[in-house]
Amino acid sequence: MLQTSFSYDALPMRVRFGSGAVASLPDEIARLGAGRALVLCSPEQRGTGETIADALGGRSAGVLAEARMHVPIEVARHARARAAELGADCCVAVGGGSAIGLGKAIALEHDLPVVAVPTTYAGSEMTAVWGLTEDGRKRTGKDPRVLPASVLYDPELTLGLPIGMSVTSGFNAVAHAVEALYAPDRSPITSLMAEEGVRAMTEALPAVAADGGDLDARAKALYASWLCGACLGATTVSLHHKLCHALGGTLDLPHAATHTVVLPYALTYNQPAAPEAAGALSRALASPDPARRLWDLAGSLGAPRSLRELGMAESDIEPIAKQVVDAPYANPAPVTHDGLARLLRAAWSGEPPSAQD
Repeated sequence: MLQTSFSYDALPMRVRFGSGAVASLPDEIARLGAGRALVLCSPEQRGTGETIADALGGRSAGVLAEARMHVPIEVARHARARAAELGADCCVAVGGGSAIGLGKAIALEHDLPVVAVPTTYAGSEMTAVWGLTEDGRKRTGKDPRVLPASVLYDPELTLGLPIGMSVTSGFNAVAHAVEALYAPDRSPITSLMAEEGVRAMTEALPAVAADGGDLDARAKALYASWLCGACLGATTVSLHHKLCHALGGTLDLPHAATHTVVLPYALTYNQPAAPEAAGALSRALASPDPARRLWDLAGSLGAPRSLRELGMAESDIEPIAKQVVDAPYANPAPVTHDGLARLLRAAWSGEPPSAQD
């Protein structure tokens, strides 16, 4: 049934997509009227960050290779201070959600424009959502100041992404699209993007896993991540993301892997209450049970399928359930402590997802 009443805000950003797109980075910085770009990346991406800084020449203010998962507040504070010391007037965030999240943390404080150069499929570059972790709790919010001004999607930069990380990063992207399909502020536009994003990503990931050097498969996955990230930027997240924020912020579980594990169980929880979303996912995945199909696909690609594998203790189930139910996000199915405890226990043990009682 066509949704006939909705609102949709197009986010004001510029996108360049294609092999070699990163070569246009100096032009993008000049277009912003900026002249001193601080390059942000994780320690593991330092080499890529330094290569990009070298290519910027006199437009580079330096490299800060300190991005970490979930953007710890102390890392954000140091990056903000360093940007001010160096006189940076923009940031270039190279990498995944950690680097882009750090760029957003600087933008939130100093209003510096961010140019994002994604090398994973996280999708953060498509949103005005920021996140900071302090005292074991991850806070998130939306602010137009943190939305990247330009995004450069270059599939060649994803060729070095390890297969395991590629798979979990892809599932992270799929989670954005899944929740967009039953978000309270969804629209026909976001639903189209979400269905296509899920289809494209789940078709691309087996090809990427078979040959990480397959540039066409990498480009398809990056295209899918763009769509899924755009869904995240245009809608409100629900139970899946709330659970992952709690697990990541409190237990410091790996971000993309946590999304990969939780997704089939959160979808199983919500499928009966979101029949239109389930129908779209059935089409995208060519399966009558989208949650089980995603669980099977993760296993076939060697991805983790239990929170226990990621380091969560069984004793963490009750505290996480309480944290989520005490401050729930909008969700199609009622969020109850007993229901969350069952969901988390199943996800912790890695048993096949099945409908909640």
